[in-house]
Amino acid sequence: MKLVSFRIQTPVGNFVRSGALHGDAIVDLNMAYTSLLASRKEAKPGRLADARVPAMMLELLEGGLGAMTAAREGFQYAIDAGDALRGPQGETVWYRNNNVRVIAPLPNPTSLRDFIAFEEHIAATSKKRGQPIPPEWYKAPVYYKGNHRTIIGPDEDLSWPLETTKLDYELELACVIGREGMDISERDGSAYIAGYTIMNDFSARDMQFQEMACRLGPAKGKDFATAIGPCLVTPDEIPDVNALKMVARVNGEVWSEGRFGTIHWSFPQMIAHVSRGEKIYPGDLFGSGTVGGGCGLELDRYLQPGDVVELEIQPIGVLKNRAVRAERKP
Repeated sequence: MKLVSFRIQTPVGNFVRSGALHGDAIVDLNMAYTSLLASRKEAKPGRLADARVPAMMLELLEGGLGAMTAAREGFQYAIDAGDALRGPQGETVWYRNNNVRVIAPLPNPTSLRDFIAFEEHIAATSKKRGQPIPPEWYKAPVYYKGNHRTIIGPDEDLSWPLETTKLDYELELACVIGREGMDISERDGSAYIAGYTIMNDFSARDMQFQEMACRLGPAKGKDFATAIGPCLVTPDEIPDVNALKMVARVNGEVWSEGRFGTIHWSFPQMIAHVSRGEKIYPGDLFGSGTVGGGCGLELDRYLQPGDVVELEIQPIGVLKNRAVRAERKP
């Protein structure tokens, strides 16, 4: 499935729901399962559906394999029934993309860890500092913990951070954890991945390097925003993750191209490393780090106010954001 989160407006307020893409439409997974239960003459289909297929993405992930299996069942029921399907009280099951606001597929991850897992990228950035790749990099996958509360989604503007003059994009793939676990083996790591999405680890390079000169960070240089989306694709939809082609465009011009298979540290290796002596949880977000050549730092090119950045990894789609500098009030 291609999972999305979307915002709908109702007479009693705005609500965020989880859904799955089908062509140019979105199936509300909770309501589809409610309709399925109603067709089976369940006495309280809505209440049971809320427990089995929660309406919001994080709660759906926390429901584990059982929740995802039920969500798939409801999704298939909706497809078989067609887009005229309604809930037991006339509720909407099918939405058109142009009638709702698609947001980050997981707007509230429980944590954010971003790795530096591509050898070509760390080689290029180390060279710019006049240094070799640290030998420690080859011993274990290295990551920093980002701000999981500043997630933005597809087609959402990025507010220009502070006074940076070197705003950068970073072309990454991310995985979302779908099961709780600790001391997970590399062999079992893939079973903990709920899905994959595109990630843009926006960076203010001047601020980042200033704070990291003190042997700590990054912090303010990255904490202002991380974009993910447009959807969360379940692993069964991507038979060979290493074959994924990664492209970055700025104002329609290709700036970066790469392939995920060039990565040195795999997601299962990252999961095994992070889970040593500590738990990982459904909703944890793991970024791959930047593919080789996948950022402006490596190209000596930086974003300007008004620039539109598009990151494309199929079959996930295109993650598009525009950098906007807000006018200061006098």
